[in-house]
Formats: sequence, structure tokens, C-alpha cells
Amino acid sequence: MRKVAVIGGGLSKFGEHWDKGLKELIAEAGVQAIQDAGVVGKDIQAVYGGTMSAGGFSKQEHIAALIADHMGLNPLPAVRVEAACASGGVALRQAYISVASGLHDVVIVGGVEKMTDVTIEEATTILGGASDYEWEVFHGATFPGIYAMMAKRHMYDFGTTEEQLAAAAVKNHENGSKNPYAQFKNKITIDDVMKSAPVALPLKLLDCSPITDGAAAVLLASEDFIKKNKCNPVWIAASAQASDTLSLHDRKSLTEINSTKVAARDAFTQARLTPKDINVAEVHDCFTIAEIMAIEDLGFFKKGEGGKATANGETTLNSKLPVNTSGGLKACGHPVGATGIKQVTEIMWQLRNQAGERQVKNANYGLAHNVGGSGGTCTVHIFSRDNK
Repeated sequence: MRKVAVIGGGLSKFGEHWDKGLKELIAEAGVQAIQDAGVVGKDIQAVYGGTMSAGGFSKQEHIAALIADHMGLNPLPAVRVEAACASGGVALRQAYISVASGLHDVVIVGGVEKMTDVTIEEATTILGGASDYEWEVFHGATFPGIYAMMAKRHMYDFGTTEEQLAAAAVKNHENGSKNPYAQFKNKITIDDVMKSAPVALPLKLLDCSPITDGAAAVLLASEDFIKKNKCNPVWIAASAQASDTLSLHDRKSLTEINSTKVAARDAFTQARLTPKDINVAEVHDCFTIAEIMAIEDLGFFKKGEGGKATANGETTLNSKLPVNTSGGLKACGHPVGATGIKQVTEIMWQLRNQAGERQVKNANYGLAHNVGGSGGTCTVHIFSRDNK
């Protein structure tokens, strides 16, 4: 397996785009990524695109060809990857494998979703396809309800409080206020979260990530290409993926996501690192309880201590382990197919010392954690500033 690095990245602004469609969002992020990488179209050999449900949200299928077409990359092979909210992370992993194997030297990986052109009811139904539709959606379960069950059990087993959940949202909005690409740049307080409208108790409106339009793209290249060209690489030290049961009722525990634990274990083994080595992490905070479980399942904190650690400021921008410096899904936004690639772009900026007001000092190692549904799919990627 050859060594692979991220050599460029770009984002569209995340938010509600009434004047832009899939094509415009893809082009905005992709052109920015190509310019950042300093390559030209003839250097790129394949296209990988992550999207969950463009057909549902926009009535547009055949997304891989659309991406290649509007990036001006025909006739390159283009592949669509779907893994619910982990579509971006899995697309990255497939692209990584193609370069690491020697099949390609330079590939572009994108993620996109246009979610705001349907009603909330329609969006809820479409997103429900990421769960076990027959056993969960047909019986009235939604993702806020599913994660609320996880939260209630976490509170029962470990004494986690609603205020500790709220602390994750407050932190991520603070970080999002420093991110020019974020959907929400407003700072909030614990009291704001506690007083926001109930969605599925104990989760309230400000515990939940939003419906978002957006796109993200990165370029991957082999070590051989990087040696011959002027690049600013961030090296992929590990790429891991794992699965779990699609339905919540089949799991042994409601307070952990086993796919995260397995993918994290494999990633740290590949990178020959431990959780203590990570300087900055982007984790999948579709709901505040998801971030708290993630920082436990990834090994950053012991099970049951994630809520306390968050409330105590142990994951803030200037802490030992800054989490979701981009604002996370909560504040930066969650265009589901693009989220996994946005996380990688943020880690790239952090390790290049290009994150502006969000910059983490002396960041050498970063981690991106992307989850599909309630944990049926998980990818964990570890990145290094140096080629070791």
C-alpha cells in the first residue's frame, strides 16, 4: 500500500441556498479544492462522490456523472458512494484505497446534498431511509427519537445531564462563529439550549443539527506524485470503516456505537498512535448526545465521562483536545453527503495551520469520525502533518 495525502480542499458555504442547486454547489467546492491543490484537470484520474439521497431531495440521480460533468472532468471514471450520513467518509475511504493500491495517482473526492427544497416532513421521511425503515420508521421512530433513547439511557446509566448535552452545542456554536463557511455563526448559552423547543426529550431544538445545503471536496495524491510536484500535503495515517446493526433494538447497548469503537481501534492500530496523540478531532455530532458518545467510543474519555468532560471545557478550542473546531454538524451544518468531506477539509486546514481564528496550536495529528444513521456505518480517518 502506497502512502496517500490530502493535497487540497474546498467548501461551499453551508446553509439554505435558494439560488443554487447541486451543480453550483459541487462546482464551488470542487474548483476551490483543485485550485488549492495546485493541479490541473489532466492530473486527476478519477472522481468519487458521496451523497445520501439526491434523488429524494432533488429528484436527481446519476450524481457521479453529474459531478464529473460540472467539474469539467469528463471522460474520467466517476463513482457515487452512498452510506447515509457517512457517504462522504466512505467515499474518501474508497478514493484512498484506489490511490494506495496504485490504481490512481490523483483523485478528487466530493460530497454534496441539497436538502432545503423539500418540506421538513419530506426531509424527515427521506432521512429515515438511513434507519431500519420497516422496524423503526414504520413504527413512528425518527432520528431525534432514536438518539433521544440513547440520551435517556446514557443519563440513566451515567448521570449525564441535559446541561452537559447543552454544553456540546454551546461549544460548537462558539467554534462555528469563527468559521466563515458555517450555517450558524451565532453564539448560544446553556440557558438558550434548555429553553429551546422540545423535539424528542431530552433533546431540544438546539441539541439537533440542521437541514443544510452544501458541498465539500478534497484531492488525494500518492507519495510519488507529491515528490514530483509542488504540494502542501496532509498525510492519511489511517483509514478504517466498520458496521453495526441498522436497527437500535438489535444492539447490546444503547450508550455506545460499536462501529465507532471498532473503526477507531483499527485506525489507531494502522497509525501506530493512541487517542492521546490526537491534537484535534472532528466527530459526528448530529445530536449533542452523539458527540458525547463519540468522544467516549473513540477512546478520548472513559465511557460515561463524556458529558462531564464537555461541561468542564475539556473539548473547547483551547483545551487539550479541541473537538469540532469547524462548529461540527450542529453549527457548521449537516448536508449529509458532504459532512464527511467537510470534516477532512477542516482537519487539513488545522494541520496546515490555515484555520484562522479556529486554529489549534501545534496540531500534528487530527481525526475525522463520520457516522451513518444511528451507527450502522462508521469511518475513522487519522491524518498527520508529517510523512512518517
